[in-house]
Amino acid sequence: MANMNIDRATLRALADEGNETALDRLADLTDAAGDTGELSELLDEGSMRAGFLLTRRAAASGDLRELQRICDAGYDEAGKELDRLLKAPADGHRD
Repeated sequence: MANMNIDRATLRALADEGNETALDRLADLTDAAGDTGELSELLDEGSMRAGFLLTRRAAASGDLRELQRICDAGYDEAGKELDRLLKAPADGHRD
């Protein structure tokens, strides 16, 4: 199988035409570039892969507001991760 370097413009064009695989690949490239702004835009366009990637980043940094925003944008797993973090004992203590 050939290792293809597909440019972002081509992926964007395919994604705009409704190609979900291209949208997922574009999300992966955007995540690798660290562009959370564009990832958010991709989530707003309906990319669940972008939602997953944003949720992973927000959970790792403990960004509860970002998890809520991602959930509100339509990625339900972010809400589950938010609930998990909210239910976790603070500093290992449960009062």
